Amino acid sequence: MWKRTVLIGAAAILLVGCTQETQNQLGRAVQNWTGTDGVLDIYSGGKLVQRFIRIDKLSTARGTNDGTPRQYRFGYGYLDTNFNYKKDPGEKKLYFEVSNFSTYVFYENPTD
Repeated sequence: MWKRTVLIGAAAILLVGCTQETQNQLGRAVQNWTGTDGVLDIYSGGKLVQRFIRIDKLSTARGTNDGTPRQYRFGYGYLDTNFNYKKDPGEKKLYFEVSNFSTYVFYENPTD
């Protein structure tokens, strides 16, 4: 038990010394390894207008030639047309893009 505590403490010390971007990259690596069941809610005028489920990650787009981050994120998920957090017959997996200027919330599926 004490070995686990020491290991967690050492990992915490290492993370404190990392830049925010390095911490984000490490977090994404762990997230990609463990998998996720993300939900993306998109709002317009304060109202929920679209929901994507079973998203494994949102990625920041980068320029092909210059590698600079673009002003949107993208991913793949199922369009949850009836907003019930479940993949129903007829709900298809789609590619989507969300502008950094959009109102959206990305979170883990609360029903799983």
